Amino acid sequence: MKSIKLLCVSLLVTVYSYAGISPIEKEALIALYNATNGSGWNTVWDLNKPVHTWYGIKILNDKIVEINLPFNNLRGTLPEEIGNLTALEKMNLGFNKLTGTIPATIKNLKELRSLELFMNRLQGSIPVELGELRKLEILKLYSNHFTGTIPSELMALTNLRELLLGSNYLTGTIPKGIQALTKLQKLSFMDNRMEGEIPVEIASLSQLEELVLSSNRFTGDLPLELVNLKKLCTLIVGDNNLNHDYDGLLGNNHIGMSPSQTLRIQHATAVIDLEKE
Repeated sequence: MKSIKLLCVSLLVTVYSYAGISPIEKEALIALYNATNGSGWNTVWDLNKPVHTWYGIKILNDKIVEINLPFNNLRGTLPEEIGNLTALEKMNLGFNKLTGTIPATIKNLKELRSLELFMNRLQGSIPVELGELRKLEILKLYSNHFTGTIPSELMALTNLRELLLGSNYLTGTIPKGIQALTKLQKLSFMDNRMEGEIPVEIASLSQLEELVLSSNRFTGDLPLELVNLKKLCTLIVGDNNLNHDYDGLLGNNHIGMSPSQTLRIQHATAVIDLEKE
């Protein structure tokens, strides 16, 4: 009898734990499922079962806080309803076949800390609305088909630790306001069509560990102030139109780097988007 009571209590707790998921959040997930050919996913959702059983979904306090569906054969577009998941903290849809644009409703995800949409076929401009996600720490949009310039609004994301926008078709210059991103550890604009000079403001990013700017159309001199970045261990600037062979210069430690600082300089393009045309 005692075991039966415990079982009943357990079932009641389980039901209660997930009963609070709002219909609007569930409908947003179903919209994502339908818009990305959910029946063809590698791991599909049984829409007749409770949301907490759906692959890649994490729920906390009756709110959907994570969507983790990388390598799951998502084909299609991101629906407008994605903006209704207002408690979402992490979304990883990398290594899929998403097309279309990032909907403007993304601005509603104020709790988002990590947005990973890399290795897809997304296009259009990087939406300025991303600049409203002030808690964002990780933004990975590399290896897509994004065009246009880097929105200056992204410079308001002062909690960013990783900003990876490489292997797209971005143009324009590096925003000088980038100095506001004081927590950046990884910054990559590699393999785009960006131009202009590399701003000296990058040298004020004291937490920077990786700086990858190769395969663009940058001109001028590489700011030698970068030597002051004591945590910088990877600098990749090859395949640009810079004034000097900085790979050789920096590789021989001719700019006063400390003996304990190993700086890896490469001509690497490191293009990993095998389907990029």
